[in-house]
Amino acid sequence: MNNKSENFASMKRKQRIGNAFCYALLVLISVIWLFPFVGLLLQSFRSYATEYGGMVNYLVPKNFSLDNYRFLFTGETNFLRWYGNTVVIAIFVSIGQTIFVLCVSYALSRMRFKGRDFLMRFWLILGMFPGFLTLICLYFLLKQMGLTQAGAVPGLILVAVASSGMGYYVCKGYFDTLPMALDEAARLDGASRARIFFELTIPLAKPIIIYTALVAFMAPWCDFIMASYIAFGHDSSYNVAVAMQRWVFTNDYQGYFTRFCAGGVLVAVPVTLLFMFLQKYYVEGVTGGAVKG
Repeated sequence: MNNKSENFASMKRKQRIGNAFCYALLVLISVIWLFPFVGLLLQSFRSYATEYGGMVNYLVPKNFSLDNYRFLFTGETNFLRWYGNTVVIAIFVSIGQTIFVLCVSYALSRMRFKGRDFLMRFWLILGMFPGFLTLICLYFLLKQMGLTQAGAVPGLILVAVASSGMGYYVCKGYFDTLPMALDEAARLDGASRARIFFELTIPLAKPIIIYTALVAFMAPWCDFIMASYIAFGHDSSYNVAVAMQRWVFTNDYQGYFTRFCAGGVLVAVPVTLLFMFLQKYYVEGVTGGAVKG
């Protein structure tokens, strides 16, 4: 009994030491990961009027001020217009991509038709190529339709939604986990494919719908490359990423840097809140869609 007790105590001690090491490592990683965000937040409260005069050598502002945030919401800048463009693009892309991905994923998961396997393999190969390889072609197509510069907002929505069906992988994997017996029973009762999809499958697919919508929302919210290529030279069509990048390339770099930080904080708030409130469904969607391919 004594040997067993000693072995048990030794195992518990080793476990506590191991846990302490893991927690210390996780805390260190968290500090390293959060440091840039904390710096961004603190710099957004640094007063341009009282602390300007070259590069500062401190992180915590000596005088906290809301001057940078006031600047964003005054008539001196089109920040609200840029922010509104970003919100509109992200919402429409999120809705459009979610609808397309759900429809394509359901068809590939539940239906068997000629060319299905070829189509899946073809889309998989196309997905290996980065989208910016088509920038020149897309630009000229959009330009002919008047969807660049002044019309960049609908143009960016169209580009993001057009090929979204190819991102079916995770959503199809989730649909594959739903029992086929449910569809077969509904078919025997006379339900159509559309009715099964809307009344049976969609209510069971809430996690993957939220996951798809969040991922679709994130892409245009943080987009810079495509937006800068299509909306160049037209200030009112910029999204936040393109507009703020223009700020840090002005002659007054130090002055606009703190305003850039304030804008970055405002951009991060919606996405952070979405992930905080929908984290449960996001994780369920990812893990559920990874079970089958």
